[in-house]
Formats: sequence, structure tokens, C-alpha cells
Amino acid sequence: MEHRKLNRLSAAGVLITLGIIFGDIGTSPLYVLKAIIGEGHEIKRAIVYGGISCIFWTLTLQTTVKYVLITLRADNKGEGGIFSLYTLVRRKAKWLIIPALIGGSTLLADGIITPPISVSSAIEGLQMIYPDIQTVPIVLLIITGLFVMQQLGSSLVGKAFGPIMFLWFSMLAILGVSQIILHPEIFKALNPVYGWRLLTDNPGGFWILGAVFLCTTGAEALYSDLGHCGRKNIRVSWIFVKSCLLLNYFGQGAWLITQEGTMLGGNPFYTIMPSWFILYGITLATLAAVIASQAMISGSFTLISEAVRLNVWPKVKVIYPSDMKGQLYVPSINWLLWAGCCIVVLYFQESAHMEAAYGLAITMTMLMTTILLTVFLLSRGFSRYVAALVLVVYATIEISFLVANLSKFTHGGWVTMVIGSILFSVMWVWIKARKIRNRYVKFAELDHYLPILNELSLDETVPKYASQLVYLTGSNFDSEIESKIIYSIIQKQPKRADIYWFVHVDVEDEPYKTEYKVHHLVPGKVIRVEFKLGFRIEQKINILFRRVVEDMVKNGEVDITSRYDSLNKHNITGDFRFVVLEKRLSTENSLSIYEKIIMQIYFVLKKLSLSEEKGFGLDLSFVTVESVPLVLSQAKNYDLRRIPG
Repeated sequence: MEHRKLNRLSAAGVLITLGIIFGDIGTSPLYVLKAIIGEGHEIKRAIVYGGISCIFWTLTLQTTVKYVLITLRADNKGEGGIFSLYTLVRRKAKWLIIPALIGGSTLLADGIITPPISVSSAIEGLQMIYPDIQTVPIVLLIITGLFVMQQLGSSLVGKAFGPIMFLWFSMLAILGVSQIILHPEIFKALNPVYGWRLLTDNPGGFWILGAVFLCTTGAEALYSDLGHCGRKNIRVSWIFVKSCLLLNYFGQGAWLITQEGTMLGGNPFYTIMPSWFILYGITLATLAAVIASQAMISGSFTLISEAVRLNVWPKVKVIYPSDMKGQLYVPSINWLLWAGCCIVVLYFQESAHMEAAYGLAITMTMLMTTILLTVFLLSRGFSRYVAALVLVVYATIEISFLVANLSKFTHGGWVTMVIGSILFSVMWVWIKARKIRNRYVKFAELDHYLPILNELSLDETVPKYASQLVYLTGSNFDSEIESKIIYSIIQKQPKRADIYWFVHVDVEDEPYKTEYKVHHLVPGKVIRVEFKLGFRIEQKINILFRRVVEDMVKNGEVDITSRYDSLNKHNITGDFRFVVLEKRLSTENSLSIYEKIIMQIYFVLKKLSLSEEKGFGLDLSFVTVESVPLVLSQAKNYDLRRIPG
């Protein structure tokens, strides 16, 4: 109910949207024009007018039209982001997993530069007051404090985000207007001809697109955070945000025109401020940078948690520090991001050097979103011509940005591309290994074993293993079960129980679906429970299963009272025991070299990740872990011949 209220168009909703969604794109005026002109380069009229023109049309075509007007339509029950978009179209073609993985990994990789470049650009303003100040230690201190705070949850701080960002955007607009009135001719830059001339007539002009692209790097966040604020609030608040951004960009451009022919010696963002206001401006810029960084960190946590649920990332520990919707904390990712941000700050030292590397990976994310969006439009009944137009227009724009950004590769862009490649490799290995493993998992017809399980349950010559014995099964059908589970119950150690439970989890395309089915395979003896959970639902099977059993007991479907006479007469509930089968790589396999490498990496990742029992939130005091060999292919058939003894 609270989620629905937040998604409704309201003044409060618009204010919250300012704080949650627009941090990254909102801090771009700190560094975009400085990157376009180039510190130490001559300020030229053609570059200023052309750069402003490119910024305006990029924000209009890329951010407004593609993301705000088109992509926000692709909501999955109110949720957005590249993995949400993937779940909407994944049934259309298997290959769509590739753009989803590339988009997710590059989004996460380029996000590592967001806190360093935003905070560094803000703090470097202090050099206007204290020229000899060392900014790197201050930046590291702020970034470290931000990551330490994550484990406490950001709900309290989040309440202040909206008003702060409102002040920030208002400041951008006022500063911009103060310069525009001195040189109103800057509005000529609205003419796209200036942008076209910059890219075609100016020597090396095309490569300036790499710097222009920085003005829209936060556009993906508009879509990723759709579930937090709702489409209407984002669209309405974007009108205010875009207006303020453009006023500031045009204001910086107006000031730069007055400096034509001189060398750019500082950041035009701070130069247009009155001297008495600079310290206040730096403070507000730092707060805005922290908010932008917080949005990136929260988005990374959400992205990884979705990847885990969709089974494209190893299971990791996820903590929910507060009851606020969407609030989660992933310790492993938090400290990996912190280490990555610190390395970026120490490696690049200054925001000017970070600008040279920023944006390369995110162009890949946007291109992948375009591919998935095209398939989505086709699946929703849009004509092929409309879908083709979207694909051609935005693929052309984004490929142009990508080519221009490739010039950043040797200037540090390789850092994010390497990180993105590693993240993609982890996802790819996890998926391929699961497919290889599943290819050789043997299933048994459960009907053949139901009589045996029923008799075993009643056979008092076999020591009782547990009153309620629960197995997690990957079988999609209630008519079959993994052979390893049957082997565990009947052969490895006969396990007598009053009731055998088989629990299966299906991850559904709807983000917050929570449904279950019950199949009474042998009434009162063998029961299968199927959970249908959305890809954003925490898979706490221990709690969910208990809830199901309670409902079944209430409905009189099952009796879980202990069968021991001494306990039964007191109506004591029987004990529950979960058995988790831990698969080990068998020596009896003849995989190809590629598959062997995949499986070896997979088992290394599995050791580093959360165990099955912890991943499903099982109470470890009620869990037995059994190792079983994972025979990936048939063992060689040796022709043995007996000789007389």
C-alpha cells in the first residue's frame, strides 16, 4: 500500500524522486563542460556553441525521449532496470541473456567511477580558496565514510535527500541564469547545426562526443529506480531537473564565451559562482555528490540481488537493514565497490583524469538496453517499423558515443572495461556451469518410489531420521525427482520420516510474486511444495516453508505432531530436518577442455559464495549437508575379463 502511494503523482513523491533518482545526472555539470573544452586548452566559440548544442540534443534525444518517454513504459509490475526488462522479454529468445549480462556488468563496472568523479569534482573546488590543498585524502575519507554507513541503512539519510537535491538544482538554475543574462546569445546553441559543425568541421571534433556523453550517464538510473518512485513522479520531476541542468550548462557556456581566446584554467562550474558563495557551493556540491554515490551503491546492491535470484550470479549474503522498501545491503559487493573506488581515486588522482576514463562502459549498457527495448516493443504489439526506428536511431547514437569513447580506453577506460569483463565472465561461468551440470542431472520417476517411501515411513525396524524430512529439489515437475535424492533417502543411509517434503522454488518474471502450490503425492506421507517467488523476493525458505506448514495444519491437511507416544500425548510438534545435497565434481567425467575450465572456475566461485543452506535462509541447526558426486558424463566402460584364480 505504501509502495502504491509513493508511486502516485504528488508533491512529496516528486521531492523524493529528486533525491533518489537524479543524483548522478544532476552532478554532471560539475565536470561535463570542463571535459569538453579541456583544462589548459584554448576556449573557442565553435567548441562552446557546439558543445552546448550537443548537450541539449543528447539530453533531449537520449534522456528525455529514450528513457523518460519510451523506456519507462517497459515496467515490470512497477519495477525497472536492465534485469527487470530482461525478465519481460526472456521468453522471446534465449540469446537475450547476453545483452542482459553485458548491460548489467558494464553498469556495475562504470558505477565504480561515479563516487570518485562526483566527490573529486566537488572537493576540488576548495583549490579556488586553498590552492595547495591535497584533495585525495579528503575524497578517500568521504568515500570510506559513505561505504561504512551502508550497513546501517540509508533510510534516515534518504529523507533529507529530496530537499538537498531541490536546493542543488535550484542553485544550478540561479547560477546559470546569472550568466545567461550577460550573454543571452548563447541560446543560439539550441540550433543542432552548431553541434553538427563541431563534430564534422572541427579537427578531432567527433571525439568530443566522449565528453558530451558524460551529461547523460545517469539516464540508466532513471529506469533502474522506477520501482522506488513511479513513472509519473519521474516524468514530472524530470521537467524541473532538465530545465535546471540546461540553464546551468547554458550559463557556463555564456561565461566561457566571454573568455574566448584564453586558456581554460579552472572549472567553469565554480568560476561562475560569486566569490562569497564558493564555500557554500562546494558544500552543496559535496552533498549532491554523496547522494549521487549513494544512488549508485544502492543500485548496485539491487542489481546483484536480482542477479542472484535470476541465478546468474553466485549466492551472496544480503542484509535488510530497515523495513524501507528496496533497502538492502550486500556486504561483499559493498567492500568490493569501496576497494574499486579507492583504487580509482589513487590511480587517477584528479577528476580531470577520471573524465578521460568515465562513460566507456556505460555506453555498452545503454546499447544493450536499446536491444532489449526493441524486443519489448515488438512483444507489446508495436509495429515493426516503430521498433526498427527506435533500434536504428538509438543504436546509431549509442554506437557513435561508443566509438568516440573508445579513445578513452588508453587513458584509463580500460579499467572499467576490465572490471566489466570480469563481472561478465563470472555471470557467464555461473550460467554455463549450471547448464552443463543440469545436462547430466538424472531424474527418476517418482511414482516408482512412492510405495517404497510410504513403506519406509512405516518401517519401525529402521531408526527414525526425522519426523519431517525436507529436501530442496530442482525438478520442475511433481512426477519426477533427482536420482541423488532417492539415493540419499533409500540407499546412502535409509532415512525414515513421518512425512517426506520436497520443496521447489521457481523464480517468476513478476518482481514481487509470492505464491505456492501443494501436491499431496501420498496423503500425509509425501508432499511437494512449489514456491513461485518474484525475482525481487528474498528467498527465505525457512520462514516461507514454516508459513506453508502452519497454513496446512490450520486447514487440517497435515498432522505434524510427533509420533513418539511420550510427545504425542502432549501435542508436541515433531522435529524438522532439511537435507541439502552438496554436489562435488566427480573424477568420472570426459568433458571438453572448455567445459572443464568452466566447471573448475564454477567450483572456485561456489566455495567463495554463500552455501545453499545459507543462501536459502535455512536454520543451520536443522540442516544436514550431504556430499554427492556430480558425474557429468558416463564413465568409461572397461572390458574386464576374469581369469581363473
